Amino acid sequence: MTPMSLREAWDSHAEEWIRWVRTPGHDSYDQFHGERFRDLLPPPGALTVDVGGGEGRLGRDLQELGHRVVALDGSMTLARACATHHRPVPVIVADVAAAPVRSGCADLVVALMSLQDVDDLESAVSEAARLLAPSGHFCLAIVHPLNSAGVFEGDREDPDAPFVVRGSYLSRFRYHEEIERNGLPMTFHSEHRPLEVYSRALEAAGFVIEALREVTEPAPADRWSRVPLFLHIRALRL
Repeated sequence: MTPMSLREAWDSHAEEWIRWVRTPGHDSYDQFHGERFRDLLPPPGALTVDVGGGEGRLGRDLQELGHRVVALDGSMTLARACATHHRPVPVIVADVAAAPVRSGCADLVVALMSLQDVDDLESAVSEAARLLAPSGHFCLAIVHPLNSAGVFEGDREDPDAPFVVRGSYLSRFRYHEEIERNGLPMTFHSEHRPLEVYSRALEAAGFVIEALREVTEPAPADRWSRVPLFLHIRALRL
C-alpha cells in the first residue's frame, strides 16, 4: 500500500491539531516559542504570506501586529478553521510548493513549524522565493534537526538524562510522534532532514541567511534546556 503523503497525514489529524493548538497555554508556541519567532520578523509591509498557516494562530497574531496576511495550507479542514475563526485570516487551500499566487506579491513569507511537514521541501522554499519581491524576507521555524535525530534515554523525569542520536543524523527519514498532554492527543508527521538540506534549499532559491536562532525550553530544570527544540531562521531574498 502506498504510504500517505505528509500533506494527507496532517489532514487526517487536523481536528486533533485544532483542539491542541486552541487550548490556551497548551502548545510551546504560546509558552515561549511564538514570541521568539515574532521577534525575528521584520516590520509589517505590503503583504505577508503564511506558508502552512494551519488553523491561523500565527496569522492572527501577525494581523494584531499590523501585517496584512494571506495564509496557504493544503488541508481543507485547517483552512476552514482559519477562515471561520472569530478573528479570521484569508486563506488559500493549495500545495505550498505550487501556490496560485502572483510572483513578487509579498515582502515577507513566514513558515512556522511547517517545512519539516511538507513533502517537497526544495520546491516549497523555491516557491517562497517566487512569492517575494527582491529584498523580501523568508522567516521560518522548524523542528531542530538535532531534536528529530535523537532521543533522551532513561528516566523521563531526569533532567540529566543523556540525549542519544541513533542511526544517521545525515539521512532523511519520515517519522511520527504520538503525544498526549493534559488529555489531548496529537500525532505529528514529519521528515527529518539535516541542517545542510535546509541550508542548500535556501541557497538554491537565492536566499542569504541573516539570522539563526536555536530555541529550547527556558526552564533550567527541564532536560530540553540542554538540547535545541526548534530552529528559527531569517533569510533575505537577493
